[in-house]
Amino acid sequence: MKLQGKAHTFGADVDTDAIIPARHLNVSEPELLATHCMENIDPDFRKNVNKGDIIVATTNFGCGSSREHAPIAIAACGVSCVIAHSFARIFFRNAIDIGLPLLECPEAVDACEAGDILEVDLTKGEISNKTKGTSFTAKPYPEFMMGIINAGGLVSYTRHRMEGQHA
Repeated sequence: MKLQGKAHTFGADVDTDAIIPARHLNVSEPELLATHCMENIDPDFRKNVNKGDIIVATTNFGCGSSREHAPIAIAACGVSCVIAHSFARIFFRNAIDIGLPLLECPEAVDACEAGDILEVDLTKGEISNKTKGTSFTAKPYPEFMMGIINAGGLVSYTRHRMEGQHA
């Protein structure tokens, strides 16, 4: 699975309240959550993000509460994946559960600037910065996790497995 998009960069410790402010947690529809994604740290994020774009951040992305709303809001904005030095573990699980791929690759993050065009091969863990002509390798996902991502999340993956289909 290959993804390509423009990089939107963030720093360390972007918490779930920065991703989707708590005042919007009374909403559960992905499209409505998307309208408030990152509004406290980048008020222009929603109007600047396009389908397929990629969030790039440094350490501990998604820290804070365990709200599932955060990865849902990111995915609903059209973001195809998030690349960071590291992720909060509960955010990592919630993202995979909804089919939002995350890659840990400090070298790719450090070499990236806002607006760079990135291409990601999830199967191989390859990250190419098309703007700068550089390439990096993150640890690829195990087969079962790629199955969850390809199916669009854990619920869909489980449904396919229960129906005897392979995701």
